[in-house]
Amino acid sequence: MREKMVEQQLKTRDITDPRVLRAMADVPRHLFVPEPARPSAYRDGPLPIGEGQTISQPYMVAIMTQCLELDGTEKVLEIGTGSGYQAAVLGELAGEVYTIEIVAPLGKRADSTLAALGYENVHVKIGDGFHGWKEHAPYDRVMITCAVETVPEPLVRQMAVGGKMVLPIGETRAHQKLKVLSKKPDGSLSEEYILDCVFVPLTGDHGFEQ
Repeated sequence: MREKMVEQQLKTRDITDPRVLRAMADVPRHLFVPEPARPSAYRDGPLPIGEGQTISQPYMVAIMTQCLELDGTEKVLEIGTGSGYQAAVLGELAGEVYTIEIVAPLGKRADSTLAALGYENVHVKIGDGFHGWKEHAPYDRVMITCAVETVPEPLVRQMAVGGKMVLPIGETRAHQKLKVLSKKPDGSLSEEYILDCVFVPLTGDHGFEQ
């Protein structure tokens, strides 16, 4: 089913990075969803994982990962661990992954799943991802897997010069734009639009007002 997912959902679109395709074929997505949902784990869409959260569509995981242009050496910060699936994909492709989840039951479950699968380079923290994880900064790459209205300034500060951030950003819960931000030597950001999307919103003290 994973091979079919890669062939029909990823290769037929714009996922061309062979390392990303291999990681998507290797990571057992079904182990990151609740058992009743496992028969649908490889379908072309998101799935509920409890606590009002979802595991993203396989294509969205792949395109966000591809946007980071990982070569295997990077230190990556992920905001919104959720099921842990995206963190596992990042763990296949990066040096170290630091991932933060605000919903404690989800974070603990993801940590257990990742540990059981042997992802020793993926580190899970329960907390408000808006503030990042400054103890391990700077990060070469940052991925935000929940919708934000504005770019969280603490995460920009924790990015290395030349680093990239991929995130869904928008003014409403119903519509965002997936963008890649790159940090210039002067600390400013350039941005590239990728596609329109809809993500569950960032929660916590700096979550969506609407």
